[in-house]
Amino acid sequence: MEANGYSDPFVKICLKPDMGKKAKNKTQIKKKTLNPEFNEEFSYEIKHAELAKKTLDISVWDYDIGKSNDYIVENRGGCQLGISAKGERLKHWYECLKNKDKKIERWHTLLNENHDTSD
Repeated sequence: MEANGYSDPFVKICLKPDMGKKAKNKTQIKKKTLNPEFNEEFSYEIKHAELAKKTLDISVWDYDIGKSNDYIVENRGGCQLGISAKGERLKHWYECLKNKDKKIERWHTLLNENHDTSD
């Protein structure tokens, strides 16, 4: 949260192991809010067999003009979907792998996890 009581959040999405710039996406910045809704969609050109070896890293950041962006933590900063995920995140990943031509949507709680800090 900024001094004004709000944040300027955006989401970074990265398919790892890193495939270069093609693997990274960002949402639009939502100005002055603590309850953003992004409703944006991203897709990756990848062979289905390769997807099983990847992890989708999702992290929430606060945009700062003229400074480095801040990772939003306090048990609500991001999540990872992939083979090393646990519980509902792992179930979601398996369901995506099993239904390759279908959109599988789920809500996930954001956690304080390690995320890619590079732009």
